[in-house]
Amino acid sequence: MTRAQVNAAPVRLAVAADVAVAAQLACLLEASAPKPGNVSPGRHFADTRYEDFLASAAAVGQPLAGAGTRSLGATIRLAVEATRRWTRSNTNLGIVLLLTPLARAALGSPQAGLREELRRVLETSTVQDAREVYAAIRLASPGGLGEADSQDVAGEPDVTLLAAMRLAAQRDGIAREYATAFEVTFEIAAPALERARQDGLPWDDAVVETFLSVLGSNPDTHVARRAGVAAAEEVSSRARQTLASGGVRSAAGRAAIEAMDRGLRDARNLMNPGTTADLTTAAIFVELLGNGKWKVEREK
Repeated sequence: MTRAQVNAAPVRLAVAADVAVAAQLACLLEASAPKPGNVSPGRHFADTRYEDFLASAAAVGQPLAGAGTRSLGATIRLAVEATRRWTRSNTNLGIVLLLTPLARAALGSPQAGLREELRRVLETSTVQDAREVYAAIRLASPGGLGEADSQDVAGEPDVTLLAAMRLAAQRDGIAREYATAFEVTFEIAAPALERARQDGLPWDDAVVETFLSVLGSNPDTHVARRAGVAAAEEVSSRARQTLASGGVRSAAGRAAIEAMDRGLRDARNLMNPGTTADLTTAAIFVELLGNGKWKVEREK
């Protein structure tokens, strides 16, 4: 069987274990790609190493395997608790928030497309889901959250999870995904990844190109919270320039990626485009699931 035939063969994700493995693999592929300003093999932060991301990828498997049998909020909380047993750093809160509704949707109605089922999952979220997620966020202790005028995570919410995310959508890229049924994931990130793979790019290059495409289209809200909106817009401009120079597809582009990486690193990681990395992980998960076609891409 040729590689094209193998890649085209649909494999129905009939069991929860397959969805969990796809989620773990998405985390591993994202963490292993040398994305500018992020942790990757040989490129660590002072308080977080690449190995922490490997541990986190392994930790979320069991909670996500049960995404179809428990509430959305409970699964998010369990995944964050599982991660905290293996690492003291906040390595994957955004990833968990994105992958959990996708996993629940993937384990839902096989007749619906993945995004349509995802929309149903989000619209049927509850106040209890919001309470569980707030508890998970407090446990993960992400940096730079600040305070909100309404439904602040330091307190107890009295609205559904989707409503709470809509309130935060203007300042947080993960919340914006909830409010838009994962618009960036499905309309920018996943198509960019699929094009890169169809062009024959290996996974690491395809992931970096996807990351740059998302970053160039949307200023990273993690950077904006920690370093300011102007800094986030400058990082997005740098991503566009890097892509224009060829990105992973040319020697000049690869040099630009290395220069961009050096420019984004500082002792406090203020310029780390962490939200973009999370969105890239969601796109990988969608691609592994077949973008709603319920298949897993396989290579020889």
